[in-house]
Amino acid sequence: MKNLKYQILSAVAELTEIAKLKEGDILVVGCSTSEVSGDMIGKNSNVQTGEIIFNTLNHFLSEKGIFLACQCCEHLNRAIVIEKDAVKCSDDIVCVVPKAKAGGSFATAAYKGFKNPVVVEEIKADAGLDIGLTLIGMHLKKVVVPVRLSTTKIGEALLNAAYTRPKYIGGERAEYI
Repeated sequence: MKNLKYQILSAVAELTEIAKLKEGDILVVGCSTSEVSGDMIGKNSNVQTGEIIFNTLNHFLSEKGIFLACQCCEHLNRAIVIEKDAVKCSDDIVCVVPKAKAGGSFATAAYKGFKNPVVVEEIKADAGLDIGLTLIGMHLKKVVVPVRLSTTKIGEALLNAAYTRPKYIGGERAEYI
């Protein structure tokens, strides 16, 4: 478990630095605890692994004032568990509570671990970690920039990362910041 925490901290610290995340930004994380354990996605959800990953990420990010958005599995349409303070419009909140077999162990840990959790159907995050190839792209702002982290796996799960940037518009006459 120490190695798992180290892998998570290494990945999230590297991504927050590369993405230049700041207080108030949102980092979305999709996580298959089955994949982390070396099994096929959706086949061996592990509550303890979900708790370790959530607690490690949440502690690191909350110290920096960055919101953690936790993606549920496909059974809840990849909805997001997040602190209510991060949600700009209460109309976006939906009524569901994730469970290990309907939402996933990671999202369940988030719902139990956040101070004031809510679930929303979608979010537009500033960066993301995808642990086990769970497909977080639908929850990232445009334009997505892939990141190759030095940590390539969390447990046995493949790790993808990305951050977002504003669109470049205006063509060759434009000047960008």
